[in-house]
Amino acid sequence: MDLKTTYLGCELAHPFMPGASMMSEELDTVRKLEDAGASAIVLHSLFEEQIVAEQLATLAAVEGHTNTNAESLSFFPSGMELFRLGPEEYLEHIAKVKAAVNVPVIASLNGKSKGGWLDYAKLMENAGADALELNVYYLATDLDVTGLSIRNETMEMLAAVKAGVKIPVAVKLSPFYTSVANTAKDLDEAGVDGLVLFNRFYQPDIDVEELEVVRSLRLSDSSELLLRLRWLAVLSGRVKASLAVTGGVHTVLDAVKAIMCGAHAVQMVSALLQNGPDTLKSIISGVSEWLEAHEYESLAQMQGSMSLLRCPDGDAYERANYAHVLRSWRH
Repeated sequence: MDLKTTYLGCELAHPFMPGASMMSEELDTVRKLEDAGASAIVLHSLFEEQIVAEQLATLAAVEGHTNTNAESLSFFPSGMELFRLGPEEYLEHIAKVKAAVNVPVIASLNGKSKGGWLDYAKLMENAGADALELNVYYLATDLDVTGLSIRNETMEMLAAVKAGVKIPVAVKLSPFYTSVANTAKDLDEAGVDGLVLFNRFYQPDIDVEELEVVRSLRLSDSSELLLRLRWLAVLSGRVKASLAVTGGVHTVLDAVKAIMCGAHAVQMVSALLQNGPDTLKSIISGVSEWLEAHEYESLAQMQGSMSLLRCPDGDAYERANYAHVLRSWRH
């Protein structure tokens, strides 16, 4: 079965790859992911705060400004023990991964504001990255920050990165923009090469006895895919950028649905963390068998077949869906 797809300008054997996570920190795991069939390797993120912390440490050493600090860094562990690889080690890791695998390597920058830390995009390109994923993670708690200002800052970050590199750049979006479709359109017109739907906004819990915030990683399940399917279907065929789905793909049918709605790439993390790299192998073979059983000649034939591209009025269709869902309950 022909599973070929194109993502960020790269011709891939199929759409399935690991998403950004700690899995890519170890070379042995990266090799296992490739052995399991990964069509590309998306590296874990290098955070804006890591880069800023290193820049401030250098400034303090050179100029003696020992009290210089960025407010956001006060919430991170001192010395950045939270991260195994610092900025320079991350660049070295890109080169090692690139030498170890025969598939495209996609680096990841994670931040929320325009600044000098974005210069690392060029360093990542120089280290051997085939593409870059710009992960915009910003949860506004300031009552004076508007949705428009967040959107504009995302646009400025993309412009700064695109001006500095020649490799393809994808933006990993939040589902919480006031208008996801319009934001995607504007990013597309600004030259983004790919859109990744969506960033997961993790929700901390509270320990009511100890009066402490409880931070724990809750892995996704298939129910989270529904939000992604909606926006894949809305954007498919209406933007030039590649579309990737991340969050909620755990089964063969999950993968089929995502591709039917328009995904060019399917990034998996939680399923791989739970069941190991060989999950990729079973998804790849399962999708191939499903296509053959349903008499498809290729994955491309199915790609985007359930998008809203041919729907004459998407807004009316969504309103009708809303009404139907409300009336679907049966006791």
